[in-house]
Amino acid sequence: MGRGRAAAASVAAVEKGERTAPEIRIDPLSGHRAIVAGARAGRPGGGLRAVPASAIDPAGDPFAEGNEDRTPPELYAVRPAGGEPNAPGWIVRVVPNRYPALMPDPPAEHEQEPPENPSLRPGVNASRDLFWSAPATGSHEVIINSPKPVVSLAALTPEEVATAMEVWRERMRAHAEAAYVHMLVNERTEAGASLPHTHSQLYALAFVPAAVARERERFGAYATRTMGGNLLADLVQEEVRQRERIVAIDGETVLIAPYGARVPYQLMIAPRRPRRKFEDDGPTGAHMLHTALSKLARKLGASPPLNLWVRTAPSGAEYFCWRIDILPRLTHLAGLELGAGVNLNIVAPEQAAAELRDA
Repeated sequence: MGRGRAAAASVAAVEKGERTAPEIRIDPLSGHRAIVAGARAGRPGGGLRAVPASAIDPAGDPFAEGNEDRTPPELYAVRPAGGEPNAPGWIVRVVPNRYPALMPDPPAEHEQEPPENPSLRPGVNASRDLFWSAPATGSHEVIINSPKPVVSLAALTPEEVATAMEVWRERMRAHAEAAYVHMLVNERTEAGASLPHTHSQLYALAFVPAAVARERERFGAYATRTMGGNLLADLVQEEVRQRERIVAIDGETVLIAPYGARVPYQLMIAPRRPRRKFEDDGPTGAHMLHTALSKLARKLGASPPLNLWVRTAPSGAEYFCWRIDILPRLTHLAGLELGAGVNLNIVAPEQAAAELRDA
């Protein structure tokens, strides 16, 4: 039985209440392995639902309109009617992170470059080779997605999400010199948000993270093997052909439950026509992002805690294609994930796609 028919049979078995055998899957973009074990959803405590978040009190919300003096001075804002910085009248606002993980200027005396060939040969500084460090340089910004005191992007209109995402793209362009720009959203405390008001974060990094570099290598290797093929574009084409993990399609983007999903109801938004960088001109997938988050909220009873990020081409990537990854936080990372780097997903992507198509 081929992969496509096996996946369809797995979905049919789940719908009939039959137990299906666990399966190891490799994500074609990252190479990450996950165990898909749908039968585990039936174990005690295996039901997946989201509890509605508490309402935000605007008086205690530093991101609420009118509380601009409670954030660092703004770096950028969209003000349709004009007006002064650090005052009401904005619809998206960007400020430095009050507690930044990165700093723009390193101390002059600190070592900048890692050793090229660490070793413990006689005469080599073992302490330097084993305990290398450098200043965490770069930029760390907060994009306040809306003046509305809401927890999730799903609570905004599609047009408001589109405006916020245009600012994401503008700020990514502002840091074009960085080795990699990571744009992310954490929703709710369970997913790492320290403030409930919907906001995004930008990390302009002086290095390419290992996970991103690995994807860069896989895109390049695929292009070499296929004489110029684009890994994500070909993946999207095959997913559309099979239809088993497609959740929605519009004129710009495709919403997919990834084949190698790490967590239940993980989703991916990819452009229908490949582009290396999200920050380049073209569609942002804003309406599809709103659709995805709305479907998750309807399926799970409320907007779930989640992490999402924009994957864009890093420095040195000749072949790449941007995407948006959405990972709901409905289960806990435990010893397998943290100790072995292998995720255990108790909802098959084919089942997740079928459920979300109808949500």
